[in-house]
Amino acid sequence: MAAHLTSFSPAPFYRLRPWPPRTESLTPSDRLRRLVWKIALATLALMAVGSATRVMNAGLACPDWPLCYGQWVPQQQMNLQVFLEWFHRLDAALIGLSTLWLVLLSWWYRRQVPTWLPWATTAALALIGLQGLLGGLTVTQLLRFDIVTAHLGTALIFFSTLLVIGVGLLPYTSTGTVGHLPWLGLGATAIVYGQCLLGGLVGSRWAAHQCFGLGELCQVMNTHLLGVLPATLAVLTLTLRVWRTPALSYPLRRLGNLASVWLVFQLVMGIATFRLRLQVEPLTVIHHTLGAALVGTLVCFTALAWRDAWGGYAAAPRVTPSSEV
Repeated sequence: MAAHLTSFSPAPFYRLRPWPPRTESLTPSDRLRRLVWKIALATLALMAVGSATRVMNAGLACPDWPLCYGQWVPQQQMNLQVFLEWFHRLDAALIGLSTLWLVLLSWWYRRQVPTWLPWATTAALALIGLQGLLGGLTVTQLLRFDIVTAHLGTALIFFSTLLVIGVGLLPYTSTGTVGHLPWLGLGATAIVYGQCLLGGLVGSRWAAHQCFGLGELCQVMNTHLLGVLPATLAVLTLTLRVWRTPALSYPLRRLGNLASVWLVFQLVMGIATFRLRLQVEPLTVIHHTLGAALVGTLVCFTALAWRDAWGGYAAAPRVTPSSEV
């Protein structure tokens, strides 16, 4: 027995725990899709930081633009408010550069990716350029409420554009059972988007703090409160239709359920924010971020539902002769 033990030699580590086999290399569409999702997540984080900048009264913490106190990094003036505004600009710049890289890659691989992709990414780059312009005007025009609201609206459109591109690049097989779900998704998306803009208007005009009687700011606040009803009904109608649609694909069913989950959390955060009159900044930031997440979920659902209605066609890459490559 002892001799047997002494003669035993363990197998090398690479034999005991073999690495998984090397998978097939990613296609250009796969790489671009991953980049799109990363930019989309960064954009959602950017909107959360922008909300924190607004509720913390840090929108003018950097009095100049695009620099901050005439510097790339204002170390001497740095505090929480300056950091929020500076970091918001830094994140926006990184997203702009990433989007530019996405556009360059899309055109470089234009013969290997769907035909619509280079044009869609170019449109996204135009939106990020408009967003940067509105961001500069937000500072130079001293936080004018209409510019601040347009800044938020453009950010949501840019975010939605990225999500549509990402969904369009996903591998998907149509079930042909969606029926009217694409239209329901589109309607719910439009209603919730409008409700987010109203929420941004309430925040940019500080209507929750200054609503007295039946004045103009109370009209803004009450419009946002009344807007909760159609937005809630639209999302719940969509979710109910998802539950009642047989043989619906798993991604669509999951997105429909997720929309209702975001809605519940959004309503809870909205009630808490209203009761506390926007005095608890983290609650307000979460409320705004959940609104953007709800819009994003509805956009993904709608884009995927339209793909299903169109037979899952995602504009497959063109097959070109070798002489043209």
